[in-house]
Amino acid sequence: MTYILDPTDERVPIRRSLSQRPAAITGTVALLDINKARGDVMIDQLKRRLNERLPGVEVKSYRKPTPAKPAPDDVRRRIMEESDFVIEALAD
Repeated sequence: MTYILDPTDERVPIRRSLSQRPAAITGTVALLDINKARGDVMIDQLKRRLNERLPGVEVKSYRKPTPAKPAPDDVRRRIMEESDFVIEALAD
């Protein structure tokens, strides 16, 4: 069972449900590095782990030019066209 904790006022918890999940992960996973310090190190490690655990899944890496702004339209468009799942990651 998965528990999701809401860091806001827990005296009156809000009931939330998970969105529908596929039975299996297939296709392409996009890893988006938001371009913070050492984010590339974490993305590389995550990519290695995903390749080990999901050998039939393609993993592609993308990077924002700056962490201060949303990803440019062309980056978002490429991710949307080329991927089935997205993991956005940062590290400091």
